[in-house]
Amino acid sequence: MSLSAKNTAQMKAAVEVSRLYYLDKISQTAIAKKLNLSRPTISRLLQLAQDQNIVQIKINNPFEKVPDLPQKLATKYGLKKVLIADQIGSSYTSVLDQIGELAAHYLSTVVQNNDIIGLTWGTTMAAVAKHLTTNARQNVSTVYLKGTVSNSTHNNYSSIVTERFNTAFHTQTEILPVPVIFDHQKTHDIVSQDQFIKRIIQKGQQAQIALYTVGTVRPEAMLFQLGYFNQAQINYLEEHAVGDILSQFINKDGTIAAPKIAERTMSLNPSELKKKRESILVAGGIEKLPAIHAALCGGYPNVLITDIVDAQKLLTM
Repeated sequence: MSLSAKNTAQMKAAVEVSRLYYLDKISQTAIAKKLNLSRPTISRLLQLAQDQNIVQIKINNPFEKVPDLPQKLATKYGLKKVLIADQIGSSYTSVLDQIGELAAHYLSTVVQNNDIIGLTWGTTMAAVAKHLTTNARQNVSTVYLKGTVSNSTHNNYSSIVTERFNTAFHTQTEILPVPVIFDHQKTHDIVSQDQFIKRIIQKGQQAQIALYTVGTVRPEAMLFQLGYFNQAQINYLEEHAVGDILSQFINKDGTIAAPKIAERTMSLNPSELKKKRESILVAGGIEKLPAIHAALCGGYPNVLITDIVDAQKLLTM
């Protein structure tokens, strides 16, 4: 059916106003002045443009889940479980809070009586600890999988993690009261022979559950801020690694990138993570994407908890 002259004029005006508003980014007030029309008329023409499909508004929501994304990731990386946060907000603080809550809930569903939970420290683990609630399982114990002493005044959040896990699981977390990275391998080897230290490492090996994250090799990486490395060592790691797992640096395929540094690192051997009933990697934020991918390629976790942006990108890597 042909349009009347009046309708044709309205449609032409709607097109012109839409071009000015959506393409040229001119305000409605400025358009009204330019075309010598009232502000309400401009608003009505913009609405007409939408009603007549002259303008179609589509929102591409990067936080909208692909229905089968968890299963696709599980299949790709050989995981038994993938959990993706219902993400609201894209700031790193928001991402941490959401994956932390998801991880805390998942942990509460898989821990069993008499389990040992192996822990790590850092901002991600603090986010998990924040959302823990009192757990009814009996005789659960917790132990750190790596040294807890930092070489600087920077906070590694181990005290917060320890306190929250103690409260939630009615336990007394066993810490590894040494630096995670020693200056010299000889010192590391001597300390490793201490019976107390050996017992804690062995308990970490016996843990049925490991809860951990990955770090980056960006300048602001926590391991770089805690005073373990000089600038030359940092430069080397930035060039040869994509991140760390249990404070041991890995390359893009998940293998150890700095064997000499690994030899003086006081932590559970990352290969032990593959033996756990629940090997839970909790990590999010686009900065951690290379390290997450590397950890998955290395086969360390069997459970991944992450955010939607990283999940979608992992599928295409």
